[in-house]
Amino acid sequence: MTQAAQTELTIPREDKLRADLYDFLSALLAGPPPRGLLEQTARLTGDSSPLGQAIGTLSNLAGKTTERGAEREFTDLFIGIGRGELVPYASYYMTGFLNEKPLAALRADMAARAIERAANVYEPEDNIASLMEMMAGLIEGRFGAPATLAQQRAFFSRHISPWAGHFFSDLEGAKTSVLYAPVGTIGRLFMEIEREAFRMAGA
Repeated sequence: MTQAAQTELTIPREDKLRADLYDFLSALLAGPPPRGLLEQTARLTGDSSPLGQAIGTLSNLAGKTTERGAEREFTDLFIGIGRGELVPYASYYMTGFLNEKPLAALRADMAARAIERAANVYEPEDNIASLMEMMAGLIEGRFGAPATLAQQRAFFSRHISPWAGHFFSDLEGAKTSVLYAPVGTIGRLFMEIEREAFRMAGA
């Protein structure tokens, strides 16, 4: 049986959809979106909900954005000359500095869950793209058995909830955000949905 087939059998459909959205955000935030990702994004459709409307806006923009234009926007937002408009790291948002206690806490949790940084990745692990990918992996069971809801809630509450909503709100309103403005909206709304769902599950 393939890993994908095992995943389909071991997690509910709604959790697979959650993991897919975490993965999608990770892909858009890990680096400039290549043509294939832009084309995939342009085919998305959304419903009338605020999240669905943001997805529709992103789809429309992706269909009009060139690969070069997306790369330029990504660079302005996250790289810049010395520094981009935003600094997408948990340590920076939570302490004002890079490589601080939030990164050390994340590395301890990664070690406990046998999560390893890819050999070709050199950025600190507490960047937003990596955290979105880790959350998807916990849901789907890429690091062993799928994480329980309590384990997901603990990881989210410790490493994502304290800052990701603020980051996505900043991305939504960044002066250089065009394609990435609805990415910020999607992320902000999704973080709100996740936070409330975890709160209700833990009540």
